[in-house]
Amino acid sequence: MSLATTERAALCDELERSGPDRPTLCAGWTSRDLLAHLLVRERQPWAASGIVVPALAPITERAMSGYADTPWSEMIAELRDGPPAWSPYRVGKVDEFANGAEFFVHHEDVRRGEPGWEPRPPDTERDGALWALLGRMGRVLWRRSPVGVVVRRPEGAVQVVRTGPGLVTIVGEPAEIVLHAFGRDAARVSLEGAAADLETYGRASRGL
Repeated sequence: MSLATTERAALCDELERSGPDRPTLCAGWTSRDLLAHLLVRERQPWAASGIVVPALAPITERAMSGYADTPWSEMIAELRDGPPAWSPYRVGKVDEFANGAEFFVHHEDVRRGEPGWEPRPPDTERDGALWALLGRMGRVLWRRSPVGVVVRRPEGAVQVVRTGPGLVTIVGEPAEIVLHAFGRDAARVSLEGAAADLETYGRASRGL
């Protein structure tokens, strides 16, 4: 199974456990807001442009508000059922490329939205997919970094994701590095490098 498929199912299970009012790592969003975002993105692409174009954000917000009175169980069922037949997300390669990281990160946004969270246990298939994802997307996720960036797993595997003056090495399990790369502070990583490089790196934003 692909990362997108397994994380879609796991996210839906987590949303069923959490209910619609749980805080998430997405500032100001409850679990209902996050789910509405995902449904608009997948089912109303004409209204989802505000996700990437700030000037169009009101269009996306209106579409999300349309789920305000939708029963929670119905919203989860829509996400679990997958995209409509006409959606490009129905194509396996498109789904994996576009939704693997999306569902993984938002799953953790729900899991880690309140104190007391712990990382999920290691999973060879999931961790391998996330490590590969860092190789594909690292240059984009760290494009604003003014210093070079290397990621390293605890057992020693290394990837260079950005070159530049200076160097910061991010050490952690693939899941934690991915969350850090997408700008989440609730991630268990350690940063290694010269003090000046670490300070410069800390001022740069991360993510898409």
